[in-house]
Order: sequence, then structure tokens, then C-alpha cells
Amino acid sequence: MSTAHFITSQVISGVWEGTLAGAGTSAPVLAAIHEGQRLDRITVTAGPAKDLWLVQVPIPAELINDGVQTVLIQDQAGAILDRFSILAGQVLAQDLRAEIALLRAELDMLKQSFRQHCNES
Repeated sequence: MSTAHFITSQVISGVWEGTLAGAGTSAPVLAAIHEGQRLDRITVTAGPAKDLWLVQVPIPAELINDGVQTVLIQDQAGAILDRFSILAGQVLAQDLRAEIALLRAELDMLKQSFRQHCNES
């Protein structure tokens, strides 16, 4: 199991950047995966400390579509070290409203069951 983990991450000007710690003193081999496909041009450069690495993943324009797009950052063994998601479009708003409505319905059901349980006890 990998002890490497990201301690910071952000998206700036269409590039996801993260600081990787615990990967050792030689540059780790990483992959950025979206829907089973590797993204090109991932870069790993030495950070400010000897076991810190700056990882950059340019976000391709063709990746940005309606809905949620998730990119996984994996080590050479295939372990997922981090992930980032891009949310866009009107479809997303409809998905979120439907999800919130479902959560409210489930919460109402749980409240009703809990009250019934308390009354019977």
C-alpha cells in the first residue's frame, strides 16, 4: 500500500495542480485517468522539500461536458492517490435537484420510522 498522498490541490487556468508527499526521493510515475483513458501531459517536478513533488495535469477542453467528469490520479501500482471532478451544464442542476428530493424523501421516511419506534418503546 502506498504511503504517498496529496497534501494540497487546486485548479488554476485549466491545470490541476497537487503537491504529493511521501512518494520518496525519486520522481513517482503517475497517471491521470478519465473514463478509463489516460490523459496526456501529466508532469511531476521536484517540490520545495526533498520528498515533495508538484504534479500538474492540464485539463483537456474535450473533457469538459455537461454533468460530472472525474479524473483519478493513480500511482504506478494503480492505487488512487487523489481525484478531482469538474461539474458543468444544466444537466447538473437537474441532477442535483433530483438527488436533493430523493434525500428529503428518505429523511422523511427515517424520521417517521424513528418516531414510530420511539412511540412503541
